[in-house]
Amino acid sequence: MTRPLGRREFLKVCAAVSASVLGVEASAQDSPRPPARPRLRKAVKYGMVSVPNGTHKQRLELAKRCGFAGVEIDSPGTGNLDDLVAASKEVGVVVHGVIDSVHWRDTLSHPDEAVRARGLAALNGAIEDARRVGADTVLLVPGVVNKDVSFDQCWERSTAEVRKALPLAEKANVKIAIEVVWNNFITTPEQLIRYVDQFNSRFVAAYFDCSNMIKYGVPPAEWIRRLGRRMAKFDFKGYSNAKQWVPIGEGDENWPEVLKALAEVGYNGWATAEVGGGGEDVLRRISGQMDRVLGL
Repeated sequence: MTRPLGRREFLKVCAAVSASVLGVEASAQDSPRPPARPRLRKAVKYGMVSVPNGTHKQRLELAKRCGFAGVEIDSPGTGNLDDLVAASKEVGVVVHGVIDSVHWRDTLSHPDEAVRARGLAALNGAIEDARRVGADTVLLVPGVVNKDVSFDQCWERSTAEVRKALPLAEKANVKIAIEVVWNNFITTPEQLIRYVDQFNSRFVAAYFDCSNMIKYGVPPAEWIRRLGRRMAKFDFKGYSNAKQWVPIGEGDENWPEVLKALAEVGYNGWATAEVGGGGEDVLRRISGQMDRVLGL
């Protein structure tokens, strides 16, 4: 028969157990925690999904088989939107964004007022299309600086046109997301921050391309940290300062640092590839490249 513990012995046992528990807790606190990771969903530009003479349903089914949860469509340029919406619901692939597909041609910075008016009409059309398909952003290149348009003119004209589209964006609950490209206009994080912030509206945001801006010297992760919550979406290719355009994962993006920056700013959302597309073999390869760089 076991002898009952005396009071003094009982207190010693309790003290020993408490010390052991505290030691375990301290050890857990001292051990390094795994770094936080953003929660990302893979997407492709819809034009990358190739099914000859295929329906929207067939194209979305192909995207899903290859591991993509979303697509981003062109406007104008994507027909039968009602069929697309029905297919999206049936297949379970989200149309997360719309791209203003004429912003390079009918620029909002053009010297000709008639051209700017066409550009604004296209932007409004893209916003309406986004509302129809349930997308929450319209990707916009706001203007182009060239021999006919100075930086200041591009800023002033494009700002004025975007302001005209804001009431519709607010009504549709769609963000106008300003993308950074090789347009000689916005090439630094500070410029993009200032451009977005001037509207003082949650319906103007940043669309950051992790590959486009590498050649201008500021690392993608630093762009992300500076943009913070302004960044509504991001896409990417593969860019090397030595080789220029390369496959996803072979560029100078520094993906571990990009993922760290995304986590730091609290980004959880879409990660969209923007490369040459094709059929199932091509899309599966792209999907695998994305899995590797995004840690999925």
